[in-house]
Amino acid sequence: MRRFLNKPIWIITLILLIDQISKYLVKTTMFIGQEIPFWGQWGRLHFIENNGMAFGMEFAGETGKIILTLFRLAAVIGLIFYLRHIAHKSKTPDTLYIVFLSIICAGALGNIIDSMFYGVLFSESTPYEIAVFLPEAGGYASLMHGKVVDMFYFPFIRGFWPEWIPFVGGKYIEFFRPIFNVADSMITIGVLGLILFQRRFFSK
Repeated sequence: MRRFLNKPIWIITLILLIDQISKYLVKTTMFIGQEIPFWGQWGRLHFIENNGMAFGMEFAGETGKIILTLFRLAAVIGLIFYLRHIAHKSKTPDTLYIVFLSIICAGALGNIIDSMFYGVLFSESTPYEIAVFLPEAGGYASLMHGKVVDMFYFPFIRGFWPEWIPFVGGKYIEFFRPIFNVADSMITIGVLGLILFQRRFFSK
């Protein structure tokens, strides 16, 4: 198991497969805005697409989208070379460090694939029409203008702040509001892991 975890290529490949298969299934079986409960009222598949960053955030329109995609791609290429170095050149690589870096890399790659290729590979998803893979009429956008598929929605808390609380009293509250995908969750877990174990990883 340790030898497997010390091979970034296998970790990245496995996560990419899970991420892309889940997105493909949602994209080709659900309408935009369609919601399917799988954990009572707390967990749902809710299909949306976004033009920008993780958890549905946006970034400076179409030009910003291309810049963001190119930046991500450059960062991932650099991270892959770094992973290759520490996995093969270091005598005693830290397995947990490799795992966290690998899942960050896989998450970034997962969303890069959406942004770069989904506009070419799929027809457009709408509230009334399910997307088709490799449509005869062509995709819904040009290369590098695809939308990122999000689907996991966990509204654990829904309600209103008590009236007596200053500034927010009476306002609607929902936690957790963002809708995300496997790639987003991998990036988040990886970054949190690096922060939590930073003394172990960067003590030297």
